[in-house]
Amino acid sequence: MTLDDLTVSLRALRLLAADFGHLPAPDVDVSTVFPERLRLSFHDTSCESLAAFEQWRTALGIAPDAVEARTQSEGRTRVLAAETSFAGAVVMLTAYADQSAADRAGGVR
Repeated sequence: MTLDDLTVSLRALRLLAADFGHLPAPDVDVSTVFPERLRLSFHDTSCESLAAFEQWRTALGIAPDAVEARTQSEGRTRVLAAETSFAGAVVMLTAYADQSAADRAGGVR
């Protein structure tokens, strides 16, 4: 595999940077295993990562009902995930945030 084989995901990243440079910076992952996939993720112990996810979700036109919400790490971590197509690439958007003790006690998922 060559860098040219990652053209689709790298082009999408370039266009996202040009079109949405004002949005919060995500962790970015491009892989030779899935060359047409671009992963954008947000990790935070507060809920700022969830807010960043929502900004990106809105910018990418992903419907709220297309978002998967779950917890992991025995309910201690809240996860939001969604995907869409952008510039020919599959863009996977994921956010992780600590689930507060109050939310865990109240059953928020």
